[in-house]
Amino acid sequence: MNSRKYKGKSLFIFPEDYTVVDIETTGLSSDLCEIIEISAIRYTKLQPTATFSTLIRPVRPISGFITRLTGITNAMVADAPPVEEAILDFYLFAEQDILMGYNVNFDINFLYDNLLRYHGILLTNSFVDILRMSRKALPSLPNHKQTTVAAYYGISTENAHRASVDCQICNACYQKLRKQF
Repeated sequence: MNSRKYKGKSLFIFPEDYTVVDIETTGLSSDLCEIIEISAIRYTKLQPTATFSTLIRPVRPISGFITRLTGITNAMVADAPPVEEAILDFYLFAEQDILMGYNVNFDINFLYDNLLRYHGILLTNSFVDILRMSRKALPSLPNHKQTTVAAYYGISTENAHRASVDCQICNACYQKLRKQF
């Protein structure tokens, strides 16, 4: 899906109320690859107030490369809900919250395309990209991967590349960047 005409706006703001989202996928293309995990943490006044997390059973087997990267195995997703169920549950959880994430445009595109494909629903939530913030605030870093920014701030990255952990790392980076700005 190449046209996301109704996708929410990318914002450069520092909200106190937002939902951090992260997904794990079987690859980089929302047309060819599948979501295998969605996690989200809602923050109200910068404090966590609700969580959503689910593995997703893909149609095709998860490759060894993706299992090594994420730790998600085919056995782990065998009894998980299909994407059409999980994506709707996520949508109902997120409501109209501002979504936040690290390189969040990637996640938003997958979520948008899957919601539209399976339910005819448009994901119109505006979003804040912490990668974008880190590039402005920390121009001297060798790169701006989430793990690099987290290491700069002394934030643990143990179990990174699992969606719920990545949400927590992202929020910790956001909190540090928010203070820096």
